[in-house]
Amino acid sequence: MSRDYSYLVDTLSGWNFTLTDRQIEQLDLFYELLVEKNKVMNLTAITEFDEVIVKHFADSLSICTVLPDSVKTVCDLGTGAGFPGIPMAIAYPDLQFTLIDSLNKRIKFLQEVVDALGLTNVTLVHARAEEAGRNKVYREMFDLVVSRAVANISTLSEYCLPLVDLGGYFISFKSGDVKEEIEASGSAVKKLGGNLTKPVYFSLPDTDISRSFLIIKKEKNTPKAYPRKAGTPSKEPLK
Repeated sequence: MSRDYSYLVDTLSGWNFTLTDRQIEQLDLFYELLVEKNKVMNLTAITEFDEVIVKHFADSLSICTVLPDSVKTVCDLGTGAGFPGIPMAIAYPDLQFTLIDSLNKRIKFLQEVVDALGLTNVTLVHARAEEAGRNKVYREMFDLVVSRAVANISTLSEYCLPLVDLGGYFISFKSGDVKEEIEASGSAVKKLGGNLTKPVYFSLPDTDISRSFLIIKKEKNTPKAYPRKAGTPSKEPLK
């Protein structure tokens, strides 16, 4: 393998997490497939290897610092090009992952990735977030729901918390300081059955990229009224 994965290996080592040679090979193949498909399909604006390592791979796997030990089933809602779901599925082969996205083209690409990488712990689902949250196959069925989607926490919580099992967690990947967003969304999170804990702040090593995790524990069942109909959570966030 000619590409240099030392940044990722060293970063994960600093977080007390180790990747096997096989897992690094899988990430490398994922990178190749991503860049090749991106030539004909808009998957990501980040394609340079060094940037992908930092902004996609290291960022996705930074969740190792906060992943609850109790987790066995994970849903990546709005997975897009497969982040954080695919790197997580590679790094955690003993966990079961469900990756959901509203665009079938992306799901078809990710099926190619799953097949090429030999991932047996990944299920792919083509659905809108609102549809998934109301589907009894997925509703309140996951120990953990993750999302790197760009949206306010009230909207994301309405999408994600209906999928979280009682006692499970929703973890949102965020950029920088999120104090104002937390203050604005606290009552909405409670309406949906969640309890928002203190955010976890960190920086990706050797970069000026500041990140944060918003960790929400599911303490009550989400009322049947949520998620609301398609488009409503983003147009009219809960207050």
